[in-house]
Amino acid sequence: MNSPLTPTAAMACALALAAQAIGLTEPNPRVGCVITSMDGVPLGEGHTQQAGQAHAEVMALRDAAARGLSVQGGTAYVTLEPCSHHGRTPPCCDALIAAGIARVTVAASDPNPLVAGQGLARLRAAGIQVETAGPDAQAESEALNIGFFHRMRHGRPWVRMKIAASLDGRTALENGQSQWITGEAARRDGHAWRRRAGALLSGIGTVLADDPRLDVRLVDTPRQPLRAIVDARLDTPLSARLFEADGPLLFYAAEPATERVAALQARGAEVVCCPGESGRVDLAAVLADLGRRQVNELHVEAGPRLNAGWLQAGLVDECLVYLAPMLLGAGRGMAALGPLQSLDGAWRYRFHAQAAVGDDLRLLMRRAGEPAA
Repeated sequence: MNSPLTPTAAMACALALAAQAIGLTEPNPRVGCVITSMDGVPLGEGHTQQAGQAHAEVMALRDAAARGLSVQGGTAYVTLEPCSHHGRTPPCCDALIAAGIARVTVAASDPNPLVAGQGLARLRAAGIQVETAGPDAQAESEALNIGFFHRMRHGRPWVRMKIAASLDGRTALENGQSQWITGEAARRDGHAWRRRAGALLSGIGTVLADDPRLDVRLVDTPRQPLRAIVDARLDTPLSARLFEADGPLLFYAAEPATERVAALQARGAEVVCCPGESGRVDLAAVLADLGRRQVNELHVEAGPRLNAGWLQAGLVDECLVYLAPMLLGAGRGMAALGPLQSLDGAWRYRFHAQAAVGDDLRLLMRRAGEPAA
């Protein structure tokens, strides 16, 4: 850690640290910080910890102090604008000012209305030189925090729909058998995507067909996301494996019977009523509620009917699709959207990224019009 870093390299290290905070910091953003001397020698580094604990800047200052190094006159490279308000922790701006930092380079401004440029203004008012790292670093920082940015700007989580299918788009055989279409590597990769979400969501159809735990198991995680089930009438069996897993469990219902609500609450679950048309759950209301709960990324793993509901409501921002190199013929599709009369009515997405995962292909697709970052 003693070789001097260029500004570009220092910010790259800070971004790599921010990535280490995935699955840890929710609902706070994933932020990394590297502090160097005037000539670029690294002094301290760190990333944001769990909510209520130290942010990246404070972790980097502590790291330097533990090494017996002074940061006076140094430069802090931070992947997101330092906070300027008292939340569960004191303002990071104050910590940097008190430490005698002379220059701060940030990758992206904080979209949180409680910060939104006030952090940078506060640093400048204290005589600290403030710079931005450029568009590439900004794009990477925003990509790491796509859900946080989306929630701050739109009041709801970023919705990612995960699907595992055959090449001909089948997610299960006609008899319901689906384990396993994709391989072990793809399943493990899928759990890594679960880990980064603030909430995992499925529907009563999947609960009855597969009896899932809907948690993160195949990769290490410091926390379990909130689990949410769309179950209009609360038909979930009280013996379901959902109740065996750790972490909070939430049911979204339409107009359920009082005794069903009481039974689920007795098992430790929370029930929220979001009545929609024709006895269904209002999915927009579900998203609004999750936004109020500070969920940044919603990871949907559901069956064809609920997938169709999210798509038809125009609420899916991103599709995470694993394609297995097999053909199944007749079977269940990705989404029960029904026939279109014209191609103009298609739900359009654009390819954002693709990668081989074991023997399978992972496709990441964003809704047309979403930013490419």
